[in-house]
Order: sequence, then structure tokens, then C-alpha cells
Amino acid sequence: MVDFIGTRRVQELVRDLGTAAFIAGMAREIEADYRRWSAFEKSPRHAIHSDVGVIELMPASDGRQYAFKYVNGHPKNTAKGLLTVMAFGMLADVETGYPLALAEMTLTTALRTAATSVVAARALARSDCRVMALIGNGSQSEFQAIAFHDQMGIRELRLYDVDPRATDKLVANLSRTRLPGLRVVRCRSAAEACAGADIVTTITADKRNATILTPDMIAPGMHLNAVGGDCPGKTELHADILRRADARVVVEFEPQSRIEGEIQQLPADFPVTELAVVLSEGRGGRTGERDVTIFDSVGFALEDFAALRYVHQQHRERRGTHATIDLIPDLADPKDLYAMIAPPRIARETVAELAEAVSA
Repeated sequence: MVDFIGTRRVQELVRDLGTAAFIAGMAREIEADYRRWSAFEKSPRHAIHSDVGVIELMPASDGRQYAFKYVNGHPKNTAKGLLTVMAFGMLADVETGYPLALAEMTLTTALRTAATSVVAARALARSDCRVMALIGNGSQSEFQAIAFHDQMGIRELRLYDVDPRATDKLVANLSRTRLPGLRVVRCRSAAEACAGADIVTTITADKRNATILTPDMIAPGMHLNAVGGDCPGKTELHADILRRADARVVVEFEPQSRIEGEIQQLPADFPVTELAVVLSEGRGGRTGERDVTIFDSVGFALEDFAALRYVHQQHRERRGTHATIDLIPDLADPKDLYAMIAPPRIARETVAELAEAVSA
């Protein structure tokens, strides 16, 4: 039997531990895995694109365990009452190839994206950051707000979305979430949200080469957490922001980011640094208070690997619903798969007669 970690179980685990603490725990796992970067077999995700969205498969392995995530991205889904992003994943044992857990990853992906954002921000942003602009107030915005308040000391959030109802939703959710000392400011434009911000998080959903941030919005010393540009033809930053002399551009896995990230707008030899290098070697990140650091985040399979392992660990260790799913046949004889569907056993004499007839 395989552990089944559905949406209700993840809800149970997060509520038991607390959202901020859950994200913090996941961030520790993600950072630890980035620090052992060379242990992983890595590849860009496999994507099937259509005019309305994308379906992707994201695998990673450290030689002991293997994980994959199936995830979609369909910006127009909300008009049909469906999620823009939906995902599920599997964690497996490399030695046997047997799955350990089948898990929901829609909620888990939002948690791991926020966790990855703060891992990068801790390494790249100034230590005195207190104000964050949050541009794009959709389904992942609360997770980003909670994570940066808890782990980066953000005390003012400046919100903007082209859909005022998304901001209404975010404000309502934050008002009933205990975030001590947090001031929330609604803004009328992206430029207004960026004014005075130390960190700017962009997390929009449109599948197009959008220009959410323009060069005039960027001040020296800012950290840009660019989350929403995550597939070919989908960007959020004006290319001149990346070209700034004081810009330090950090990506997750360069071969994938060249295809899907903000840097898809620039030549293939444009210099970037992978997050693992910043975390493990201290190279390629912030060199001074006035640097503009840019985390060109597209989401990488290593993060899902760490997230799945963390969720599975919490599932095993905590009380509550421990469901399983009979995904793998349980055989008395591993060479006799047909036994699962064979007719009822017959008498030995009949078997002997059949064998004799066959040999004749």
C-alpha cells in the first residue's frame, strides 16, 4: 500500500503546525537540498504547451529517492470556476522503484513557492528589508505574504492587482490571519506599490510577455522576487531591468530558466548565477547595499522533491488521517501477476489432466 496524502490531509498538517511554521520547515528542506546540488540528477521539466496553457512533468532524484510533479498552468481557468494551477506528485524509493507516497501538490506548490522565495530572499535581499510590494494578488499571494512577514521581517505590504476583487480577497484573508505588526496598503498601480518597497514580488498569471515592472519603478538596493514569468512567452519584467549594471540575476536551474524565465528575453550568453552557487559558495549574489538582486524564479523540480519529502515526513510523524491507496499489486508470488485475475483454483487432478492434454 502507498501512503495517500490528499488535500484534506495537507490542510490538516498545515493547520496543526501553522502556515508560517510549515513554510519555514519546508524552506529548511529546500535550502538543504540546494546546498547538495551535485547529488541530484536534474533536467528541465517536460512541457506540453497549447494556446490556453501548459501541462508539465517535473522529475528529480538524489539517487536514493525519486519524485515527480504533474502540474498545469491555465490562466483562463478561473473564468470556468477552475484553478489556474493544479498539481499532484509522487515520491518513490530508487532502490526498488516502488512509490512511497502519492500526494496532492496544488496547495503544496503554493507553500513550496513561498518557501523557495524566502530561501532566495534571505541570500539576496538586504537584511533591513521591511516593505514589500506584492503585485498579483491571486491564489499564491497569501503564502508569499505570510512567508515574508515571518522569515524576512516584512512589516508593510503594498498590494496591487488589475482585478480589485483579488486584492479584496487577499486583504480579507490577511485580516483573519495573525500577522503581528503588519500594515497592509492598497495601491492603484504597480508603480505606486513599488514606491518605497525594499522587496518587490511579482506573481501574475497571464500567459504573455507582460511588462509588470519597468525600469523607472526600480530603486537601488531592491530585491525582485519575480515568480510569475514561468513558461515560454510569459514574462513580467522589462528586459532593461535585467540589463542594469548593478543587477545580480539569480536563477534556479539555468537550462530551464533560459527557456522559461525572465532571461528568455536576453541572449543565451547573458550572465546569471544559479541559486545553489549563491547558497553554497556565496558567489553571484548581492555585493553591496545598492545592488538590485533579481530572483528569476520559474519553479524547479528539486523544490518539489524537497516539498514532497517534507510533507511525507510530516504525514508520518503527526496524528490524524493516515490513508493509503492500493496502487501496487500485493502478490504472494511476484512472478505470478496473472493470479490477480485468474479464475478460481481448480482441483489438482484437473490440473494434471490439462497438463497431460497440453503435452499430447
